[in-house]
Amino acid sequence: MLGHREMALDEYVSILRQRWVLILTLAVLGCGLGIGVAHFLPKRYTSQTLVLIQQPTVPGDYVKPVVSEAVGERLASMQQEILSRTRLEPIVRQLGLYRDEINTVPMDDLVGRLRSTISVTPVQAMAETRAEGLPGFNVTVTFQDPGLAQQICSSITSLFIESNTELRQKQADQTTDFLSSQLDDAKSKLDQQDAKLADFQRRYMGSLPDDASTNLNVLTGLSAQLDATNQSLARAQQDKTFAESSLQEQVAALRALPDGSNPQTYEQRLSSLQEQLTALRSKYTDDYPDVIKTKNDIATLNRMIAAEDAASKAAGPVKSTKPPVEPPEIQTLRNEIHQFDQTISDQTAQQADIQQRIKLYQARVESSPAILEQYKQVTRDYQTALDFYNDLLKKRDQSTMATDLERRQQGEQFTILDPANYPDMPSYPNNGLFALGGLGGGVALGLGLTLLLEMRDTSFRNERDVETLLRLPVLALVPVVSPMVQGTDGSGLTVGG
Repeated sequence: MLGHREMALDEYVSILRQRWVLILTLAVLGCGLGIGVAHFLPKRYTSQTLVLIQQPTVPGDYVKPVVSEAVGERLASMQQEILSRTRLEPIVRQLGLYRDEINTVPMDDLVGRLRSTISVTPVQAMAETRAEGLPGFNVTVTFQDPGLAQQICSSITSLFIESNTELRQKQADQTTDFLSSQLDDAKSKLDQQDAKLADFQRRYMGSLPDDASTNLNVLTGLSAQLDATNQSLARAQQDKTFAESSLQEQVAALRALPDGSNPQTYEQRLSSLQEQLTALRSKYTDDYPDVIKTKNDIATLNRMIAAEDAASKAAGPVKSTKPPVEPPEIQTLRNEIHQFDQTISDQTAQQADIQQRIKLYQARVESSPAILEQYKQVTRDYQTALDFYNDLLKKRDQSTMATDLERRQQGEQFTILDPANYPDMPSYPNNGLFALGGLGGGVALGLGLTLLLEMRDTSFRNERDVETLLRLPVLALVPVVSPMVQGTDGSGLTVGG
């Protein structure tokens, strides 16, 4: 009567009590059937390897690694490469896999079947070490033969280790080669900028910004030197004028005498010089050049007068027939005038040279702002090229050290922590799981049959079944009388009408 009304929990328990034998029998049969199926299914064995990702022995602060790809991404790319036909086909042939099918089944299918037996799973890092990256990964191979499963697992693991080493060395070599080529280009550009800078410095030598203060100092010194030269030139011209005036006076006095040796003329000249000396001393000190010169002229004239007197006394009244000779003071004046001319010529040449140099340095100072702008542009380009070259040189040196570190296998390495094991027990089928599955299937089948039988059962078991189907109230219930009881009759159920 199941399904015609809502049933209570005690009614379900009552049904299970009535049908427990059926359910238990089917459960036992299902468990046995699961064990039997597991016994006849082909066995598969699983071999596993744990590979540890070892960090570089040299800290990254000292040698920066050139392989920037994350280990998870690199592992995924290596997995695609290793599980390709190019890598798996040699394993199929070397280990003699699928010998019965290798000549009849396409190699792509065999490689696909081998690929399905291989599994690569990363090892989950603990919370405190998660920031350090992937700690390692497992390589699992499931195959029909335990020995072949172990050999395949070892081969795949070796491929991962070799591929990682080759990949890191290749990336390091490529990075170093690229930086070296870029460094050569940067060196060429730096040489060009260096040549431009040298040519600019050679072309504007003395007018560069660094020479500005020097040019101003030199210009100041040349101005002072020009003033001194002008003063010296003016003084020399004055002295020459004075000497020429004295010479003209003495020559005129000498020509006025019949023999050119009148002592009275010398006396007059001496008197004139003494008056001139008195006038000069009233204005200047004894160290003034004109005072010194006048005193020298007076001394020279005194000597000439004394010599003239001595010569007159010695000669007596006899007249000399020799041609007149210029007195020493006239010769001295002529020599002084000649020296003054030489001095004036030298000072004039020096004055012209200083003026020419002043013009040169003034031109340099005036052109300094324009040259400064050009110099900034040239030096900016040179400094940019130099900084770029030094940066590339530093990176190339770091890459070279990192490459050498990879060649010595001191960088990040894959290390086998647990070698591929030889599986003693098959991983498939699992007898316990199959038995449990058969048991669950038998129980489910028993419950299904129980439900079906209860749905087909039309008997009345209690007053609620009668009330539900007949829609009449129950007046009395007659208990079930056991057949072993004597003297009772089994009257039927009475219902109201």
